[in-house]
Amino acid sequence: MPVAIQGFHDPATGTVSYVVHDPATRQAAVIDPVLDFEAASGHTSTRSADALLAHLREHGLRLQWILETHAHADHLSAARHLQRQAGGLIAIGEHIREVQATFGRLYNQPVADDGFDRLLRDGERLPLGDVEVEALLVTGHTPADLAYAIEDAVFVGDTLFMPDLGSARADFPGGDAGQLYRSMRRLLALPPETRLFVCHDYPQGREAHWQTTVAQQRAANIHVRDGVSEAQFVAMRQARDKTLGVPALMLPALQVNIRAGQLPPAEANGVAYLRIPINALPPSPGP
Repeated sequence: MPVAIQGFHDPATGTVSYVVHDPATRQAAVIDPVLDFEAASGHTSTRSADALLAHLREHGLRLQWILETHAHADHLSAARHLQRQAGGLIAIGEHIREVQATFGRLYNQPVADDGFDRLLRDGERLPLGDVEVEALLVTGHTPADLAYAIEDAVFVGDTLFMPDLGSARADFPGGDAGQLYRSMRRLLALPPETRLFVCHDYPQGREAHWQTTVAQQRAANIHVRDGVSEAQFVAMRQARDKTLGVPALMLPALQVNIRAGQLPPAEANGVAYLRIPINALPPSPGP
């Protein structure tokens, strides 16, 4: 039997988390889990992550892996919460070290115990019951992005969006539009029927979708369909990125996500605090 895939869309951040399991062994992986965070109040909630846990329990699944496609800038990771509740090992690409170094300097907090159990190389394979997960390095959005290939399905993270949305930005530290183009073309060189599952969807006038195919992307992706050259894509992506502001949750999220979803420890008064560097980043573009 093919692996079973269930997506969970979070409307607040546009993120899609996945539970993937091997029906023969009931071994499961969760990809890109969300910890709900209300910036105005500083309040966290495990509502989204608890839906994943409920799915695991309902189907009698054992959590083997918690896989991050990269250190997200638009939501906090619930990897640590899932691990505490259901076990499993937390994995991310080995180039997370570059991201940790960059943002450790920004927060003036070098990363020591980061909480990741496995740092994955390009082409490395992980067992998931009787099937395998292959890590594919797809840099460009950040230096540490991975896609995860499981049978005929590939979980592409932020490397590709749905065809009508195109591609993610490439102006974060260590990002590179040319590398992003080459990473997308690496994915689009897979067999046409390969299923691609995106990490985000921001529907405008339609329902949220998160599954497409290589053939559909090559025919219709507004940024990287067949016939779009690397030079054309880079020019478009760089011009577009100059108009984009800092993601609303980037500063709260990254200090948690470079530590595998670990929140800061509570201080003497029993309250945990996130750090927001003042005037360390350029202001967002004006209207």
